[in-house]
Amino acid sequence: MLVLALALLLAACGRGDGSDSPPEPGDRAVARVQDQVIWASDVKREAVAQGLIGEGEPLDITSDLFRRVLDEVIDQKLLAREAERRGLHESPLARRRLQATRERILGDMLVETVVDGTISEQAVRTLYEEQLRLARESEEIRARLILTATREQADAIISLLNAGASFEALAMERSIDEATRFQGGDLGYFTTDVMPEAYARAIGSARAGDTVGPFETEGGFGILRIEDRRRETPPTLEQARPQIVRYLTYDGVRQLLEQLRGRARVSIMLEGDPLAVPGAPREPASAPRAAPAPATTPSQPSANGAGS
Repeated sequence: MLVLALALLLAACGRGDGSDSPPEPGDRAVARVQDQVIWASDVKREAVAQGLIGEGEPLDITSDLFRRVLDEVIDQKLLAREAERRGLHESPLARRRLQATRERILGDMLVETVVDGTISEQAVRTLYEEQLRLARESEEIRARLILTATREQADAIISLLNAGASFEALAMERSIDEATRFQGGDLGYFTTDVMPEAYARAIGSARAGDTVGPFETEGGFGILRIEDRRRETPPTLEQARPQIVRYLTYDGVRQLLEQLRGRARVSIMLEGDPLAVPGAPREPASAPRAAPAPATTPSQPSANGAGS
């Protein structure tokens, strides 16, 4: 069990030389299990590992969350002590799991030491200014959508709109886009670069108040009413900072891994695996599944409609 393996490692590392000195400046002892002190930083680290708080986010030691995580840390140490008493830590399986956990922790520490140290305030501001420049050059559009299954249905709706029918009411009654119909077809604000090409072409230079369509899209036939056009409102630096830092961290890890792989002999021994072919493109196993965008984008329409 991975939790037990991690608990064993934490227990082994935590005892150290038995010193009661705080591991970090200003740290506070919050519990003791046998002869081992549990520090507030241990509890916070566990909360971060579980995704309960973000890295760098404070955790009040008087909070219910802190007490709950503290109890879990105590339980981990008790389980680890009992596992050691039974000799489980000497088994080959335990040694392999402890080694894997040790390598994961050391890898994280390398990223914190090498990569995080290179993410300067200037680097954050430079990327933010670039995103700000791009945002100033782009336009946000707010529109409403009615999506129909056939062209005939779309033409009938156009006739009703020309006769003075309410776009919102028709969207609720006849649109097949379940994500927007009950909001009167409201797509919110978006930029055309996040829209399917058919929508971007239909919108073109249409002005606020114009109705465009019908036009064919993967989901059927769409009709749009343009509600508003405005310059994109970029996030503030503080709003964008977490995403920028994640992006810079990802890029730093990618570069570091490229250097390490370039100096190491790595052989994939899986038959038929494209990664086993010399020179084949590969993504580091430790890389996030998708690189986070360095700046926020407007919400996209549903997959049934504009997101098709």
